[in-house]
Amino acid sequence: MPALALEKGLTPPEAAAVANYTRGLQDWQSGGHEWHLRSSRYMNSRAQSGNPWHGVTGASGAGGSAADVGALLAAAGAERLRAYTHVPYQKVGPSLLPDFPMPFAVEVSPHLEAARPRLTAWMHAMGMLEEGVWDEDKLAAYDLPLCSAGIDPDASPEALDLSAQWLAWGTYGDDYYPLVFGHRRDLAAARLTTQRLSDCMPVDGEESLVPVNGMERGLLDLWARTTAEMTPDQRRTLKDSVNVMTESWVWELSNQLQNRIPDPVDYLEMRRATFGSDLTLSLCRMGRGPAVPPEVYRSGPVRSLENAAVDYACLLNDVFSYQKEIEYEGERHNMVLVVEKFLDVDRWTASHVVVRLMEERMRQFEHILAHDLLALFQDYDLDEPTRDALTRHAGRLKAWMSGILEWHRQCSRYKESELRHTRNLSLLPTGLGTSAVRAFP
Repeated sequence: MPALALEKGLTPPEAAAVANYTRGLQDWQSGGHEWHLRSSRYMNSRAQSGNPWHGVTGASGAGGSAADVGALLAAAGAERLRAYTHVPYQKVGPSLLPDFPMPFAVEVSPHLEAARPRLTAWMHAMGMLEEGVWDEDKLAAYDLPLCSAGIDPDASPEALDLSAQWLAWGTYGDDYYPLVFGHRRDLAAARLTTQRLSDCMPVDGEESLVPVNGMERGLLDLWARTTAEMTPDQRRTLKDSVNVMTESWVWELSNQLQNRIPDPVDYLEMRRATFGSDLTLSLCRMGRGPAVPPEVYRSGPVRSLENAAVDYACLLNDVFSYQKEIEYEGERHNMVLVVEKFLDVDRWTASHVVVRLMEERMRQFEHILAHDLLALFQDYDLDEPTRDALTRHAGRLKAWMSGILEWHRQCSRYKESELRHTRNLSLLPTGLGTSAVRAFP
């Protein structure tokens, strides 16, 4: 919080107000905890009449361990310590790949083959293959057009190109931040880059900045073509979704500099952002049939449906990318590793937990499809065109999940042979043309 106050340029009284608010949140949590220990509202027959922070350790009998505050605090302290003691770049071997639950068939666009060379040409034109982060070999190994062809098999050639370019831009940025800014431990430059990327997306006629690197040129080009026929409100929604993703990269970088592994809930919520979920969903919703009222997209069933699909894909990626991220990149942001540290278990147990989470998210997705959407149609008294639009949206989420799984199975981004071949990803690029990665020295 002090670092945030400094970053935002708060005055001393403003910083004090933020500190008071933070202390208020702490009091709210500790006060609620103390009340639960004392109150008999929830059948707590051992409610403490005195200060629960004294004299309760060593309680015996049924439920006594729950009142052992000393043990609870010790366990919490050990858990927090584990979150900061990870040793990066440990040799872990290939990722464990079970049979992933996937009840939906995958379809692939017939325009895939033609999309591949067009993406390579676009990446060269934007300068993202000349900065030392990616080259043509890496781009070919990652095969992002295959991902686009699976998640949107009915796309036109132009729409498929645009989708593949967005995926390439987002994946490139996700690789760029830890490689460039993490290596230099330069959080300030990362924040400045993030602000400049936001300025590449004018909403209502604002003047765009002059790009200084491939990411900025790529985003300016994608933004102009994607938003050409959008209203200012639609542009604002799309811009917010891109900002959520780029700001989450800074959050990851901050954890990297602290050598901090987030807790599972914090990680899963932020993982939706780092995965570009808001961006994907925004693009999915726009220009597809009749408009669906925003309040329907914000409703519980639709958000739950989308979150179940997104979480499934995020967890899937973490299982596939475990070796790449832990052994070759020194990453801290992987759900398998998060579970390892949080539960203090081995890698194989943690992998099993993550796969079980995926299974539960898929079951939830299918349950919402079978039951909750029909209730939503009735609750909002939706007309037939709107019901059809939501049904198609659910169908796109099915294709999104099955297409992402197929891409992970087929591409070489996470295969050990490719990881060994590109091990220099963990080093800051050097040589002719790589000064662009130091856009903000």
